[in-house]
Amino acid sequence: MLSTGGNEVNEAVAGLVALLRPALDQDWAEINAGPLEWSCRQTAEHVSSDLIAYAGQLAGQAKSTYVPFDITIDGQGGMDPADNAGILDVLTTTGALLSAAIRTAPRDARGFHPYPFRSANREGFAAMGIAEVLLHAHDMAEGLGLSYEPPAHLAEFVLTRIFPDVRPGPDHWRNLLWATGRADLPGRARLTEWHWTNNHVLDTERLRLEGVTPAAATDLSAGGTGGFDWIDGGPFDGTREAAGMVVKSYEAGIHRPEFGLYVLVRREDDRAVGGIGFHGVPDEDGKAEVGYDLAEAARGNGYATEALHALKEWALARGDVRSLFATIEPANTPSQAVIARAGFVKVSEELDEEGLQAYELRG
Repeated sequence: MLSTGGNEVNEAVAGLVALLRPALDQDWAEINAGPLEWSCRQTAEHVSSDLIAYAGQLAGQAKSTYVPFDITIDGQGGMDPADNAGILDVLTTTGALLSAAIRTAPRDARGFHPYPFRSANREGFAAMGIAEVLLHAHDMAEGLGLSYEPPAHLAEFVLTRIFPDVRPGPDHWRNLLWATGRADLPGRARLTEWHWTNNHVLDTERLRLEGVTPAAATDLSAGGTGGFDWIDGGPFDGTREAAGMVVKSYEAGIHRPEFGLYVLVRREDDRAVGGIGFHGVPDEDGKAEVGYDLAEAARGNGYATEALHALKEWALARGDVRSLFATIEPANTPSQAVIARAGFVKVSEELDEEGLQAYELRG
């Protein structure tokens, strides 16, 4: 079963606290955190602020902006600044609050975050919190003269949730450092700008089209649920095959998550009923191929039509998509009806080499 990240948040924060405890006697306010302009104290305060902010965004399910609150780290009674030991207590506490928010939030909970699609789910907030802890632990360790390397599975959790366009490598920690401009990797130019990418979601009247992360795609392609609550008979074969395509493109470093797989989730009961998405990025002519399927128990309700309308409208509103196409078996009349209702037209009566007919929709 895929983890939603609560345990990993606790593990990451515990590792940061263990790292910093031997350096309690150093003046964190006077020592820069590695390459940052912040001091180690400011960096630790920043991590605490992010952890509690993420907990608040998720718990309150803020829709359009950040919840307007912040954390101030003072001494007892608010009179004097907290000492280094007090900062460790705050880190532990704010980490526990984020972990609790992740554990108790409904599966469909989302909160506002700007990068890049204006929201994040439980796993996204967990991954962002873990990233803040791991990366700034690295920065503070450099400033304080400490040695730090987190468990590889924590870096992998971050990469497979919020860095879907970063080609994986054998060293997850080094890969995360490279993805955030902190390290070199052979054969890859060093980054000077970066941001993480939370999963994309499109809403319709009855459905949510939830973008599938590399972590969820790996689980789906291996026979798991991908973290979704499926109706009987789901996911269908096409969704698992599409998840395998996502995994391959991710491993090749060519995955663009908005042109990947989406799981169709019924809004009324949060049950997954099928999958829809692209077979890859648009080609040089701006053409992108789409595909979809539904669990048998969900067919006949218009879900595929509703989802395809949402996907085509989003895609054709972009500057890099000029047309969409799909291929369908000649005997699959229900799918032909879906594609026709979305405005696609048959390209020709001839079948391709796999015995499929091609349909196209131009922008």
